[in-house]
Amino acid sequence: MARGWESKSVEEQQSQIPSPSPKPGPRPTPEQIARQRQRQGLLLSRAHVIQQLENAQNTHHRQMLEGALVDLDAQLARLG
Repeated sequence: MARGWESKSVEEQQSQIPSPSPKPGPRPTPEQIARQRQRQGLLLSRAHVIQQLENAQNTHHRQMLEGALVDLDAQLARLG
């Protein structure tokens, strides 16, 4: 008989390994979740503006992007 048939199956062995349990802690409130999503959106917008700013050649377009970057930084600062 093959040796594999004598030993426990891989599935049984894996089920006996204790799984890491998530750290218990307070769940974020809906306001905290909304704030986190807003912050992530602002960070994505900021990255997009920076990318556009690196490629912008028109002076007026660069000024507009720099103003948008200042505004995004101010919004991020207000979020904390």
